[in-house]
Amino acid sequence: MSTAVIIVAAGRGHRMGGETPKQYLPLDAHSALHHSVRAFLDRPQISQICPVIHPDDAGLYTKAMTGLTDPRILAPVAGGDTRATSVLAGLKALKPHAPDHVLIHDAARPFVSPAIIDAVCEGLQKVEGCCAALPVIDALWSSNGDIAQSSIPRDGLWRAQTPQGFHFAKLYAAHLAHDGSGADDVAVAREVGMRVRFVLGSDENYKITTPQDLARARAALA
Repeated sequence: MSTAVIIVAAGRGHRMGGETPKQYLPLDAHSALHHSVRAFLDRPQISQICPVIHPDDAGLYTKAMTGLTDPRILAPVAGGDTRATSVLAGLKALKPHAPDHVLIHDAARPFVSPAIIDAVCEGLQKVEGCCAALPVIDALWSSNGDIAQSSIPRDGLWRAQTPQGFHFAKLYAAHLAHDGSGADDVAVAREVGMRVRFVLGSDENYKITTPQDLARARAALA
C-alpha cells in the first residue's frame, strides 16, 4: 500500500500577527514547515509528500526547505482560498501518482510523532478514514460573552488534530463534491458518509497558532 502526504501550508496565520506566516517562522535553525516535512520523511511507508503553499510564498518555501532533498518531496502546488480548496489542489497533484492512501497534515504541527503517523496509517488498513485526536477532558461551558451559562456534556467529544488519513480515491471524490467550506477533512469525508475512526494523538502535537505557541515550540527545541 502506498501512502502519500499533503502538507497544508497555504494559510496566512492572522492570529499570530506579523508579516511572515507562522509555518515559516524559525523555531530553531528550521521552520515548522521544515520540521513537519522531515517528520514524514522519517517514515518508510511514505511514498510522496505534496506541499500546498500560498501563491505568494515561493521564496519563503524555498528557504524553509533548505537541506531537504528527498525525491519523495514533490514540487509545491498553489493552495486556494480555504483549507478544503487547498487540500483539493494537493489531491489533484497526487492523482497521477495513484497512492492508495493519503494523509493530510498541518504544516504548523511540527511535533507530530512517529507513533501518531504510524497509528493513522495502520488504522487505514481497517477503515476508510482515520484521524489523530484527543478526548476532551476539561469541563465545557456555553457562555454569554464571558458569563458562564450552562455546562455541556463532554462524553464522546474529541479535539481533532492531524494527520488525518483516508483512502485516496474516496477522499478525492468527496472533495470534488464539496463546496470548499469544510473545517477539516473529517468534515468533508463525513459529508459523503465515510467512516472515520479516531486514534490517540498527543498534547505535544499542538498547532502553532499564537505567539505563546511559538514560544513553547522554540523552548522545546532550545
